[in-house]
Amino acid sequence: MDKSESEFAIMTEYVDDMNLIGTPEELQKTADYFKHKYLPVPDPFSNSHPGKEEATGEMDSDEEQEWVPLNNRPEWSDVVPVEQDDGPNPVVPIAYKEEFTETMNYFRALYRADERSPRALQLTTEAIKLNSGNYTVWHFRRLILKALSADLQNELDFTEDIARANSKNYQLWHHRRWVAEMLGTNATSQELEFTKKILSHDAKHYHAWSHRQWVLQELGGWEDELDYCHELLEEDVFNNSAWNQKKQRSVKKPNKLISQQQAAGQVEWMISIPGGLKAMRESEVSYTVKAIVAHPENESSWRYLRGLYKNDNQSWMKNTQISSVCLKILIAKTDCIFALSTLLDLICHGFQASQEFRDAVDALRNSDLEQAESELAKTICSLLETVDPIRVNYWKWRKSMLCQDAN
Repeated sequence: MDKSESEFAIMTEYVDDMNLIGTPEELQKTADYFKHKYLPVPDPFSNSHPGKEEATGEMDSDEEQEWVPLNNRPEWSDVVPVEQDDGPNPVVPIAYKEEFTETMNYFRALYRADERSPRALQLTTEAIKLNSGNYTVWHFRRLILKALSADLQNELDFTEDIARANSKNYQLWHHRRWVAEMLGTNATSQELEFTKKILSHDAKHYHAWSHRQWVLQELGGWEDELDYCHELLEEDVFNNSAWNQKKQRSVKKPNKLISQQQAAGQVEWMISIPGGLKAMRESEVSYTVKAIVAHPENESSWRYLRGLYKNDNQSWMKNTQISSVCLKILIAKTDCIFALSTLLDLICHGFQASQEFRDAVDALRNSDLEQAESELAKTICSLLETVDPIRVNYWKWRKSMLCQDAN
């Protein structure tokens, strides 16, 4: 048993000793959490890519050869390495490894000479493998790739190999975007699949989501994105990144792509509200309401529901599905914060709440609360001061604004 498995076994015993109470599904989630935290996670980049070794000089881990110093390689005999200049009296000189020092010394020589050759490309491969965060090396590599008219498909394979070791690397993603931009729409499907691999490993990976949104905006593919978001939400309905992506797709779809769809004759994309797609909105409201009923404590679903009606407050206020789900959650008396805040916003935008809403709100008041306010909106603010103490000052401010409006 290795260390990670041993730690997992200890944590399993600890969980058992806690005598956790919950449904089988909730207990399974707890077990899955510890399993994910303490056991090795499968490599999302398990598929090999033929031809990558020829393009980048990189070998798989079981095929890596012992490093040969560049000064022992015949092809580098004409190059005079340039050492790093830290000044005459460096305060804290860094103890670099020999391989790193020599590789960078030769890189500086080629960079100064602006040599854009196959061997220079190979040298950047070695330098990036040693330090994938070196912006200058990545920049020079792009110049070389362009000068050599290199196979950029192989370059995508190379960046995927680097991501295997460090996927949260700004330089890597900047380079990947440049390659995809050079390839154009030919790279769309591969880029979406690449980000999907990353997100299967880390569902909230900032760089992967940012790159995916750029690909969809610049290269296309939005039409299938809702299905992908739904897949992620089926796995974890609390995945706020997936909810945000749904919002990008449904509410913030770029005008550039709308024009492309119109030119292609796909007129359904043009039945839109400002910044979004009206034809989709009702189905998205129904989907989100179901998610809210299942997990009323999930702020992401409430935020998404409101975002569907950005700059369209009247339609939001008049949609009976929205007021009805608020009432349903309030009557259930569980996790009411977002239902209360949404109802407050509805009232502030002109919603006329029936007595049924008043009764549901009054039923939530504790006996030690002050007498109910004459206005429902003020009563809701008072309730929120109690059930949402972390934002008590905000709710007091909201109530004071109601008083000013009344005057």
